[in-house]
Amino acid sequence: MIEIIPRRVTNNPVTVPGSKSYTHRILIASSLSDGVCVIKNALRSEDTLLTLETLKRVGVKMDVGEDITVHGAKGELKPCHEPIHLGNAGTSMRLLTAVMALGKGTYTLKGTDRMHERPIQDLLDALTQMGVPARSVTNNGCPPVEVRGGDVRGGRVELRCKVSSQYLSGLLLIAPYTQEGLDITITEGPVSKPYIDMTVEVMRRLGVEVRRDGYEFFSIPGRQCYKAGDHLVEPDASNAGYFWAAAAVTGGVVKVRGIRKDSSQGDVRLTELFEAMGCKVFQDEEGLVVSGKSDPDGFPLLRAVDVDMADMPDMVPTVAVVAAFAQGTTEIRNVAHLKAKESDRLTAVATELSKMGIEAACTESGLTIEGGRPHGAEIETYDDHRIAMCFAVAGLAVPGVMIRDERCVEKSFPNFWEVFGELGRICHPQIGDNKFP
Repeated sequence: MIEIIPRRVTNNPVTVPGSKSYTHRILIASSLSDGVCVIKNALRSEDTLLTLETLKRVGVKMDVGEDITVHGAKGELKPCHEPIHLGNAGTSMRLLTAVMALGKGTYTLKGTDRMHERPIQDLLDALTQMGVPARSVTNNGCPPVEVRGGDVRGGRVELRCKVSSQYLSGLLLIAPYTQEGLDITITEGPVSKPYIDMTVEVMRRLGVEVRRDGYEFFSIPGRQCYKAGDHLVEPDASNAGYFWAAAAVTGGVVKVRGIRKDSSQGDVRLTELFEAMGCKVFQDEEGLVVSGKSDPDGFPLLRAVDVDMADMPDMVPTVAVVAAFAQGTTEIRNVAHLKAKESDRLTAVATELSKMGIEAACTESGLTIEGGRPHGAEIETYDDHRIAMCFAVAGLAVPGVMIRDERCVEKSFPNFWEVFGELGRICHPQIGDNKFP
């Protein structure tokens, strides 16, 4: 457990690692490509390394140094007879469940107890429609899953995409390697639309044809192959959000290097939401800057918002923490699918904000937060990286915020506490201020 020491952040530039979402997708597409791909600035975190190691286990050769060199397997994956353990990495589980359809033999993918509670049946149903035998081992619609690889027919698929956009992204990534091509009709959803755009962007960047009609229909010709090439992963906008939030709750100024407002990462729109709450946002040559405001006593000047966050679900905990300092009642809507993340994020956020003296409640599809004057509390993180990082932000503005199980951030941002330490002091009971074992 660590304690965050309050401090106003003033004109602090920070650097965050590469995008987790881009790293997963580029690793997979490069592994299926027709030659050598060099990936620069890839994120090295628990989740992305699980994806990388799984791809190596099914025969993809990789040289991992400062850059990652991937020797594409041309869509031909080797058998793996031992179960593949993917921890609580939801992106890895969903994308790789689809990818295993291109292999040979039966693949078993499993994870933590929490992963075995996270739904995946809609993806399994879609794979079955494509002629791929795929099932939930325990018949509860959740992992562990078994997928029998082989020549994937493709054809026409109807997909429910209300729980996760990653079901669609997984199908899209393997679609070029189907025999007949793949036509996907979305019957429910999708949520998290910017992540679908990201998948399509990566596919087109690697030279395959994708046709689409908005978010309702996708058509990908079969017998294509991703083209080899070099790829640069841009900084992670989701991880940048914690530092922009730090500016908002302290009335300070934070620049995140290397991110532009026109990024295709959907979470960059968090800065627009902070503008609506009273911050200033501007772009300079180095990065994207958020500047907060505060009253003479140093309390942030923020106003509540009413916002649909279906396309920015990962940023909901961050917005909720900032909303705790805002005047008025913030309504966050259309994010019921957050109940199936690494934790039930809606319940987790409401519970921990309540510990800090803030009225917060789950609604049928979101959160209601009554802004006020939060006080310190010991924060349970539920083994969820985003809960740990967003509540650390609150500790910059109020004393007494303690973060339990702080190492859960390694799932997506291994050096988070080092970067966060550039904004303020972090006290570890055993090893002192701003020091990490």
